[in-house]
Amino acid sequence: MVPLLLPSSPIHSFPATPKLSFRSKPRPIIRAAAGLEVDSFTKKSGYLFQLSAFEAESLLDYSPSRIAAIYRRKPLILLRRLIQVGTTFGKWFGVRYIDNLMERSDQMFKVRAAELRKILVELGPAYIKIAQAVSSRPDLIPPSYLDELSLLQDRITPFSTEVALDTIEKELGLRIDELFSEISPEPVAAASLGQVYQARLRRSGQVVAVKVQRPGVQAAISLDILILRFLAGVVKKAGKFNTDLQAVIDEWASSLFREMDYRKEADNGLKFSRRLYGGLKDVFVPNINMEHTTRRVLVMEWVEGQKLSEVKDLYLVEVGVYCSFNQLLENGFYHADPHPGNLFRTFDGKLAYIDFGMMGEFKQEFREGFIEACLHLVNRDFDALSKDFVTLGLLPPTAEKEAVTKALTGVFQDAVAKGVRNISFGDLLGNLGTTMYKFKFQIPSYFSLVIRSLAVLEGIAISSDPNYKVLGSTYPWIAKKVLTDSSPQLKSSLQALLYKDGAFRIDRLESLLTESLRARTEKALVKIQREEANSRVVFKEILYFTLTEKGSFVREILIEEFAKGLDALGLATLDSLTSVATTRIPFTGSSVSFMSKEDIINLRTFHRLMFLLAGLESNKKSFEEVNGVGNPNNNQSAYLEESSLLSYQPALVSEILAMLSIIPELPPELQQQLLRLPADLARRLISRASARTIQRIFL
Repeated sequence: MVPLLLPSSPIHSFPATPKLSFRSKPRPIIRAAAGLEVDSFTKKSGYLFQLSAFEAESLLDYSPSRIAAIYRRKPLILLRRLIQVGTTFGKWFGVRYIDNLMERSDQMFKVRAAELRKILVELGPAYIKIAQAVSSRPDLIPPSYLDELSLLQDRITPFSTEVALDTIEKELGLRIDELFSEISPEPVAAASLGQVYQARLRRSGQVVAVKVQRPGVQAAISLDILILRFLAGVVKKAGKFNTDLQAVIDEWASSLFREMDYRKEADNGLKFSRRLYGGLKDVFVPNINMEHTTRRVLVMEWVEGQKLSEVKDLYLVEVGVYCSFNQLLENGFYHADPHPGNLFRTFDGKLAYIDFGMMGEFKQEFREGFIEACLHLVNRDFDALSKDFVTLGLLPPTAEKEAVTKALTGVFQDAVAKGVRNISFGDLLGNLGTTMYKFKFQIPSYFSLVIRSLAVLEGIAISSDPNYKVLGSTYPWIAKKVLTDSSPQLKSSLQALLYKDGAFRIDRLESLLTESLRARTEKALVKIQREEANSRVVFKEILYFTLTEKGSFVREILIEEFAKGLDALGLATLDSLTSVATTRIPFTGSSVSFMSKEDIINLRTFHRLMFLLAGLESNKKSFEEVNGVGNPNNNQSAYLEESSLLSYQPALVSEILAMLSIIPELPPELQQQLLRLPADLARRLISRASARTIQRIFL
């Protein structure tokens, strides 16, 4: 029995129909003749493949010392590669320079872009991987180059199908006809490390994608990394860079070597599905066939769909951004290569991940440091931001903090002034360049993949919406994380963010709560958010959040501030009554206020809390205009006029009473939690009143 093939020209994208269709009678495999034309990478760089079995075995895992030891015994190959790379790029840059001299750069732009893509393909996977990351930034790359480099994601010239079928048989130990009842005669996609065939498993009849590794990639990448490590060392010394460039190369190389082991990719796919997103409504993770997966062959469920970058589905882009930040900051296990060739929109509208070769790990302390840095950046706390940079390893502990704070203020002030939803990740990195050099910033090796992942992700989003900002889109998730996380470090950061010199910064809590309510991941909830953003919905969301276990820390803060506010309100009311009495009783003189400066601040905070919970932004504005709450220079009598909340704000009272109708809609356990709050509030009020009385008697 022979395998069945679909005789057609190579397919360069997934088919538009949801079913696999074999349109003609199957035919047997025809083995290639000896003179078959090889792909350009093999033709130009095939001399790199010449390794003994022992040498190939020693390159299974990344080790700079083992790579160096191998090529010390092959100086001619090393020299030949250096000459090949140098002359190839030298020639291309030379003709670009001539184009400039002859003032024909614009006319030759597309030609040079196509030549660059051809050069990268000939040089091999290491250079293609670098270009893939660049090709995901439409805001940085000219359109002609972008179009050409985008072809490197899955449209590289494939290697021989004959070689691919031989590889499958050797790796799996079975003949092709024993494995598959049908298989496409040409790859449906070809990338830097391998190419994919569409097939049907003989035993189960399931349609699958069969990924086969390109011959020689391990040897080629090993030598190119050795060269890049040497150049990185030279550049670091010559340019006096603070970053350990060789460590950055090593981190990237380690991820590449892991990607070349398809067994590790299969494990990543299983972890990705079972532990992260297998159950998320709008995310699809294909099943991996572990039985038919080896180091150089991977078999997985076939995915029908289109590239995410081609369908302009902004909602799925946001789902992808949410997933990436959730991977990065919640689990510390993230997709480090989210280029458009790896993200698809399925025909039923889901986001599909189809490649799990390059994954990264983000340690807990760095995850928390990154969250704190985003939080401090948005809230313009540049002093704390400079400390975050030390925590993340971006700044040495010996850096002068005051000077760094001043420099960061100059760099980020304008960007942040536009508002969190308008902050561009790319712009932040661009603006930081001079400051990084001046204060000896360094890029830790672990952080290089994180930056690459976020930059590529923003590039994909920009292709759908030129005004899209990844940080602005993910800040709601960060705000929610800070408000709900049980980490002692993040709780401490939240406490420091909300209080300064003992004073409660309600504006920051208001901002965090407002942003956290935007953290949506389902279409229905997004629609509700847009259509029903009224005071009732806001109050219900805040109440639900604060009564749950995750909101316990914020609940404690709110109860404490309510206690302070009610205490201040009582004093203000007492002041008002005393003032009225002294005006009606002759010869009593002016009344003495019971309120301190702290009480006045607490009363203002209490009023703002009430407005926040009621969602009365317009009423809050008119209230502040009338009573001068926003003016810190107002005298104390202005606050005494606010003494009775019920008298001066009937609209607020009416709104709050309407909000109470939400309580029956809460789950029983949350209603029970709500009933316990008055007792806690009363206890704190009594404690404050007792402490104040004792203080005034004895001090």
